[in-house]
Amino acid sequence: QVQLVGSGGGLVQPGGSLRLSCGASGSVFGINAMGWYRQAPGKQRELVATITSGGSTNYADSVKGRFTISRDNTKNTVYLQMNSLKVEDTAVYYCYARITRQGTNFAYWGQGTQVTVSS
Repeated sequence: QVQLVGSGGGLVQPGGSLRLSCGASGSVFGINAMGWYRQAPGKQRELVATITSGGSTNYADSVKGRFTISRDNTKNTVYLQMNSLKVEDTAVYYCYARITRQGTNFAYWGQGTQVTVSS
Protein backbone atom coordinates (compact mmCIF):
# COMPACT_ATOMS: atom_id res chain seq x y z
CA GLN A 1 0.00 0.00 0.00
CA VAL A 2 0.96 3.60 -0.58
CA GLN A 3 -0.02 6.49 1.66
CA LEU A 4 -0.18 10.03 0.32
CA VAL A 5 -0.28 12.93 2.75
CA GLY A 6 -0.88 16.40 1.37
CA SER A 7 -0.57 19.79 3.01
CA GLY A 8 -0.46 23.48 2.26
CA GLY A 9 -4.04 24.37 1.45
CA GLY A 10 -5.87 27.32 2.93
CA LEU A 11 -7.61 30.60 2.28
CA VAL A 12 -6.02 33.17 0.00
CA GLN A 13 -7.15 36.31 -1.79
CA PRO A 14 -7.39 36.46 -5.57
CA GLY A 15 -3.96 37.04 -7.04
CA GLY A 16 -2.26 35.36 -4.11
CA SER A 17 -0.10 32.25 -3.93
CA LEU A 18 -0.10 28.90 -2.18
CA ARG A 19 2.22 25.92 -2.25
CA LEU A 20 0.91 22.39 -1.87
CA SER A 21 3.08 19.47 -0.85
CA CYS A 22 2.41 15.75 -0.92
CA GLY A 23 4.63 12.99 0.33
CA ALA A 24 4.32 9.30 -0.48
CA SER A 25 5.22 6.54 1.95
CA GLY A 26 4.81 2.80 2.17
CA SER A 27 5.38 0.60 -0.88
CA VAL A 28 6.62 3.44 -3.07
CA PHE A 29 8.78 1.32 -5.37
CA GLY A 30 7.62 1.82 -8.93
CA ILE A 31 6.09 5.29 -8.61
CA ASN A 32 6.34 6.77 -12.09
CA ALA A 33 3.98 9.73 -11.92
CA MET A 34 2.68 12.04 -9.25
CA GLY A 35 0.45 15.03 -9.41
CA TRP A 36 -2.66 16.88 -8.40
CA TYR A 37 -6.30 16.75 -9.30
CA ARG A 38 -9.04 19.00 -7.95
CA GLN A 39 -12.76 18.88 -7.42
CA ALA A 40 -14.96 21.91 -6.98
CA PRO A 41 -18.48 21.64 -5.49
CA GLY A 42 -20.89 20.17 -8.00
CA LYS A 43 -18.15 19.39 -10.51
CA GLN A 44 -16.18 16.34 -11.53
CA ARG A 45 -12.62 15.77 -10.41
CA GLU A 46 -10.23 17.21 -12.98
CA LEU A 47 -6.54 17.09 -13.72
CA VAL A 48 -4.46 20.01 -12.50
CA ALA A 49 -0.90 18.87 -13.18
CA THR A 50 1.21 15.74 -13.25
CA ILE A 51 4.93 15.03 -13.37
CA THR A 52 6.74 11.83 -14.23
CA SER A 53 9.80 10.45 -12.51
CA GLY A 54 11.77 11.73 -15.49
CA GLY A 55 10.45 15.25 -15.02
CA SER A 56 7.93 15.45 -17.85
CA THR A 57 5.00 17.66 -16.89
CA ASN A 58 1.40 18.03 -17.98
CA TYR A 59 -0.88 20.90 -17.02
CA ALA A 60 -4.54 21.71 -17.41
CA ASP A 61 -4.98 24.62 -19.81
CA SER A 62 -6.66 26.62 -17.06
CA VAL A 63 -3.52 26.65 -14.88
CA LYS A 64 -0.75 26.90 -17.46
CA GLY A 65 1.54 29.81 -16.74
CA ARG A 66 0.24 30.16 -13.18
CA PHE A 67 0.95 26.79 -11.54
CA THR A 68 4.24 24.92 -11.42
CA ILE A 69 4.61 21.28 -10.43
CA SER A 70 7.90 19.86 -9.20
CA ARG A 71 9.09 16.69 -7.61
CA ASP A 72 11.80 15.43 -5.29
CA ASN A 73 12.28 11.78 -6.22
CA THR A 74 14.61 11.19 -3.27
CA LYS A 75 11.77 12.13 -0.91
CA ASN A 76 8.88 10.81 -3.04
CA THR A 77 7.35 14.24 -2.66
CA VAL A 78 5.52 16.40 -5.18
CA TYR A 79 4.92 20.14 -4.93
CA LEU A 80 2.46 22.47 -6.60
CA GLN A 81 3.30 26.16 -6.59
CA MET A 82 0.13 28.10 -7.33
CA ASN A 83 0.46 31.75 -8.28
CA SER A 84 -2.04 34.34 -9.48
CA LEU A 85 -4.84 32.35 -7.92
CA LYS A 86 -8.36 32.94 -9.12
CA VAL A 87 -11.72 32.40 -7.46
CA GLU A 88 -12.34 29.54 -9.89
CA ASP A 89 -9.30 27.70 -8.48
CA THR A 90 -11.31 27.06 -5.32
CA ALA A 91 -11.58 23.31 -4.85
CA VAL A 92 -10.40 20.33 -2.87
CA TYR A 93 -7.00 19.36 -4.25
CA TYR A 94 -6.11 15.68 -4.27
CA CYS A 95 -2.61 14.34 -4.48
CA TYR A 96 -2.17 11.45 -6.93
CA ALA A 97 0.44 8.80 -7.54
CA ARG A 98 0.64 6.16 -10.24
CA ILE A 99 2.62 3.02 -9.64
CA THR A 100 3.42 0.42 -12.25
CA ARG A 101 4.11 -3.09 -11.11
CA GLN A 102 4.44 -6.06 -13.44
CA GLY A 103 2.86 -4.06 -16.24
CA THR A 104 -0.20 -2.99 -14.27
CA ASN A 105 -0.87 0.61 -13.25
CA PHE A 106 -2.24 1.38 -9.80
CA ALA A 107 -3.58 4.78 -8.77
CA TYR A 108 -3.40 6.13 -5.23
CA TRP A 109 -5.02 9.25 -3.81
CA GLY A 110 -4.38 11.51 -0.87
CA GLN A 111 -7.08 12.71 1.50
CA GLY A 112 -7.53 16.08 -0.17
CA THR A 113 -6.68 19.58 0.95
CA GLN A 114 -9.01 22.56 0.64
CA VAL A 115 -7.93 25.60 -1.36
CA THR A 116 -10.24 28.60 -1.12
CA VAL A 117 -9.65 31.75 -3.15
CA SER A 118 -11.85 34.57 -1.95
CA SER A 119 -11.72 38.24 -1.14
